[in-house]
Amino acid sequence: MESSKRPDLTSPADLQTHEKGTGPIRSQHPVYQDFLPPCNQGCPAGENIQAWLGLAQSGAYRQAWQKLTEENPFPAIHGRVCYHPCEDACNRAHIDETVSIHAIERFLGDKALEEDWQFDFAPPDSGKKVMIVGAGPSGLSAAYHLRRLGHEVELFEAGPIAGGMMHFGIPPYRLPRNVLDQEIDRLRKVGIKFHLNHKVEDVLLTKEQGGFDAVFIAVGAHLSKKVDIPARDAGQILDALTFLKDVESGTAPSLGRKVAVYGGGNTAMDAARVAKRLGYEPLIIYRRDREHMPAHDFEADEALAEGVKINWLRTIKEIDATSYKVEKMRINAQGRPEGTGEYEILEADSLILALGQDTDT
Repeated sequence: MESSKRPDLTSPADLQTHEKGTGPIRSQHPVYQDFLPPCNQGCPAGENIQAWLGLAQSGAYRQAWQKLTEENPFPAIHGRVCYHPCEDACNRAHIDETVSIHAIERFLGDKALEEDWQFDFAPPDSGKKVMIVGAGPSGLSAAYHLRRLGHEVELFEAGPIAGGMMHFGIPPYRLPRNVLDQEIDRLRKVGIKFHLNHKVEDVLLTKEQGGFDAVFIAVGAHLSKKVDIPARDAGQILDALTFLKDVESGTAPSLGRKVAVYGGGNTAMDAARVAKRLGYEPLIIYRRDREHMPAHDFEADEALAEGVKINWLRTIKEIDATSYKVEKMRINAQGRPEGTGEYEILEADSLILALGQDTDT
């Protein structure tokens, strides 16, 4: 009976007749390729997740935190608000379930705050000075990494508080302000200077006057997009970022009992959930179905669990004082929403627009 065993691809050497040496004559050879671990590859912050996870597993928590913060200075923040695509990429899912990277990052970040761990680096002074415009997540992260390289760094922020969208755009129930403030304060302790309430009107002039060698622009995307909707006797209309910022600063306007939120992204979910916490009856209106919404599934699940209503496949066509005319939509073969010609009336006292953001250029 013929054997089904696959023959060896490499024939053994004939030491008597082989004139080219004593090794085997190969017709094929392996190709070795180096890849990042899937979790590292999936991390937008570029963390060496495999390395710090190994340290955490061994109980070396401080060393794990130090390894983590080589790339990401805000683990206590990311451990709360990051959508952890690293876990989506985790190969462990093919065996049982993904490693809880997000939860471990939060644990390390919180432990660092509890035990007052500080960044442990002292690079030689580069003699260079860098100006950063904007103290949001991008500006703060750039400041941290530039400081690690030995540069002198100064941050200029038009607002009264550092943090940008992390402070004014993410509700406190998702990101407690004491956590945010402590993470940012750690940057001050490594010599990064903050200039708050200082709007840079002329970048080149400020650069020259301050003796800066380079400028990093990090103004963020905090201007809400608008939409043209016919309105006869419209009630109150405001954008989601203004609403969230007003709530954060304690100056939230009265919106009436029923509040419509127009949009299907994470900001729409945040605005609706904040409105619910303020005692309003929020209703999200979105022109696509759940499968095509930009918000993450768990955000919608949490909003629904808290009592937020969501009207899928609806688009606002006309606004009156306490009612909105909406058209029912359907998803076509190309996956895009299109009108059906059917209309209905929804009641609402105010409208919050959550249609995305633009940069302030």
